[in-house]
Amino acid sequence: MEFEIKIHEHLFGDERPFNNCHASTLILLPSDEILVAYFGGTEEGNDDVAIWYSRRRGGRWSSPVKAADIKGIPHWNPVLYREEDGTIYLFYKVGHKIPQWRTLLITSRDNGQTWSESKELVEGDRGGRGPVKNKLIRLSNGTWLAPASVEGEYWNAFTDSSFDRGKTWIKGAAVPLKRTGNSSFVGKGVIQPTLWESTPGRVHMLLRSTEGYIFRSDSLDYGRTWCEAYSTGLPNNNSGIDLVKMNNGILALAYNPVGQNRGPRFPLAISLSHDNGLTWREKMILEEQPGEYSYPAIVSNGNNLFITYTWKRENIAFWEITLKY
Repeated sequence: MEFEIKIHEHLFGDERPFNNCHASTLILLPSDEILVAYFGGTEEGNDDVAIWYSRRRGGRWSSPVKAADIKGIPHWNPVLYREEDGTIYLFYKVGHKIPQWRTLLITSRDNGQTWSESKELVEGDRGGRGPVKNKLIRLSNGTWLAPASVEGEYWNAFTDSSFDRGKTWIKGAAVPLKRTGNSSFVGKGVIQPTLWESTPGRVHMLLRSTEGYIFRSDSLDYGRTWCEAYSTGLPNNNSGIDLVKMNNGILALAYNPVGQNRGPRFPLAISLSHDNGLTWREKMILEEQPGEYSYPAIVSNGNNLFITYTWKRENIAFWEITLKY
């Protein structure tokens, strides 16, 4: 299998309304448009950091547009989702400290031209509910399953389920981690899952970890319960990953193949699995020179992959790649 590059570009030039940007998310829109959201400001965690978005239409990216900004509080990790009826959901976090994050939500019914007022996803929650970095998925039984995690003394991942198209959410149990004995966790844990469903009810997640490897957990009951997380052997630098299951069943994983906790955020690569994530074969390097290339987001349409990621905290990179048999 070969990777054919169709597009490789950045969303904006040197003239941008922020110094620093990070944590992109993307969805495909009708008429070959693409919507990408990210956070931007003077520096991650500062009070002026807001949620922005850009639109690719007719081969060109729009200037960044602010989607959400509560004055005096940092914004984090937007996640886009487009439902079958065309409604776009934009989830994001707000808070000065990660353990005190709140999850807010805005929606659009005109492909991101205008947005609703923000509301709390789960009223009164602190720590963060709903998708924490990566996209939610719609399961074969119609359930929305959001990959979630919390960061306190320990890091724990879980999933949030909605059976009424996002009106209410049910928090699942934390993914079990082995913290004692041989092969136990020595670091804080796992966060920022990325999800896929292999067959009806069988759901899987890959996880960022503090152990130098990507971890995995599996569910046999539509994500209600999860097995103890186990290492995949794929290297992980304790930075964000993302995965998409393509229509042909191939899994495409975007990640930094660096097996060192808090290791460098380069290179950035895509690897493919043809056996539901048991083995990973073909690999394409997107970035290999020193620099921060991190927090990828990946979606697919047919044989085409669409990827965005942080480019040196100065820009968001975009690729469209076709898999050729």
